Amino acid sequence: MTGQQQRDELHRKIWAIANDVRGAVDGWDFKQFVLGALFYRFISENFTAYIEAGDETVKYSKMPDSAIPDAVKADAVKTKGYFIYPSQLFANVAAKANTNESLNTDLAAIFKAIEASANGHPSEEDIKGLFSDFDTTSNRLGNTVKDKNTRLAAVLKGVAGLPLKFEENENDLFGDAYEFLISNYAANAGKSGGEFFTPQHVSKLIAQLAVHGQSSINKIYDPAAGSGSLLLQAKKHCGDHFIEEGFFGQEINYTTYNLARMNMFLHNVNYAKFNIQNGNTLEHPHFLDERPFDAIVSNPPYSVRWKGDEDPTLINDDRFAPAGVLAPKSKADFAFVLHALHYLSAKGRAAIVCFPGIFYRGGAEQKIRKHLIDSNVVETVIALAPNLFFGTTIAVTILVLAKNKPDTKVQFIDTSGEDFFAKKTNTNEMSDDHVAEIIRMFASKEHVPHVAETVDQQRIIDADYNLSVSAYVEPKDTRDQVNIADLNAELKTTVAKIDRLRSEIDAIVAEIEA
Repeated sequence: MTGQQQRDELHRKIWAIANDVRGAVDGWDFKQFVLGALFYRFISENFTAYIEAGDETVKYSKMPDSAIPDAVKADAVKTKGYFIYPSQLFANVAAKANTNESLNTDLAAIFKAIEASANGHPSEEDIKGLFSDFDTTSNRLGNTVKDKNTRLAAVLKGVAGLPLKFEENENDLFGDAYEFLISNYAANAGKSGGEFFTPQHVSKLIAQLAVHGQSSINKIYDPAAGSGSLLLQAKKHCGDHFIEEGFFGQEINYTTYNLARMNMFLHNVNYAKFNIQNGNTLEHPHFLDERPFDAIVSNPPYSVRWKGDEDPTLINDDRFAPAGVLAPKSKADFAFVLHALHYLSAKGRAAIVCFPGIFYRGGAEQKIRKHLIDSNVVETVIALAPNLFFGTTIAVTILVLAKNKPDTKVQFIDTSGEDFFAKKTNTNEMSDDHVAEIIRMFASKEHVPHVAETVDQQRIIDADYNLSVSAYVEPKDTRDQVNIADLNAELKTTVAKIDRLRSEIDAIVAEIEA
């Protein structure tokens, strides 16, 4: 069995267990219990490996809690960001789950204790509230304590049965399993899922666009972080040391914010290397003191409402003031773009997924496009294929911004054709080869007939600042080519046949009448 086949088999088992333990509960509503249990198992095994430090004579899970010195606890919190006593480890709790009549309250106490272990330490904000969505009193688990405990035991036993093993140098299995589960939950949740998870194949493209050509970056930022998949794709693509100061993101949905923090831990990003905040990015932005960022990735919500000109102070906000106009209240897309531009470093690049309408509509959006072109920060506009995202069939567009362009030209790439995606059961999907080809064209800025065109700034100005890819990349003519000379010859032959048939019919009719 190949590595990919083993991975696929593991994924089948993971999804089967996830479906089995949820019973009749909707998967979307139940996701936090499965994902939370997987996270609980991961940090338990991660912590155990840290304490044992490769010494096979040390069996942390077998130790009594009272045997752990305070100095060990303090050092662990400083290094890992949290502390877990042996009795609180996932393996020990899961082993007794079926017979523990106070399982739901015990779990609640354990989660509270793990979070509290970080209180007063630098990791406090990264740990606080991590388990808040793993509500052991939720009616989704059952109506009685016994029902709740039965369902909780099933979740713990199911996750315990997953063929995963934490290894310090091979811990991608947990992160991969987590991403797989999130992806499947998103795919089955329709629009709701699409709002918090960017499919991996699109994430690869966005992350590679943002970091392309840089030998290292100070830090990477996502102003609409979702579950953190875009930030982590950059880590996968670049390695641990390429991103020097870590991963930053803001997410408005509290449950999704927790998923993003868990995702960081599951991909072995230390608490000191990430900072994910909860809140409204446009109205209450974090990280103003952390800017600028060398790489920004984002898939913000499409055409979401925001305060806009209802708040007279926003026009003087440093993020929006340079454009001289605010994005429409009913369409905040360009507010996210201007926000990202403000956070971008002089050498950095931002890759942002956008609703296509913002590239050609008039009014305030046209004025913002004028500001972007006149400021010479639009590097590339890429039209993607339809049906690449969960919950929407829209063919979205990626806007690539850069403040260090060597010229005033703008590149347009049309990847909506079938050469750039493969049809799957419910969606379209880009392969690694598709992504690599798009990156190659992006890097070369070469002309590719019917696909890629780089145009002078003046041409965009003459087009009233229209930034739609279709306005600059001529579509391929797929109509059948007709040879007029051959067609005329064929018509001449056909007419001669018709004339001959008419003569023969006339002769037959004359003979009958006679």
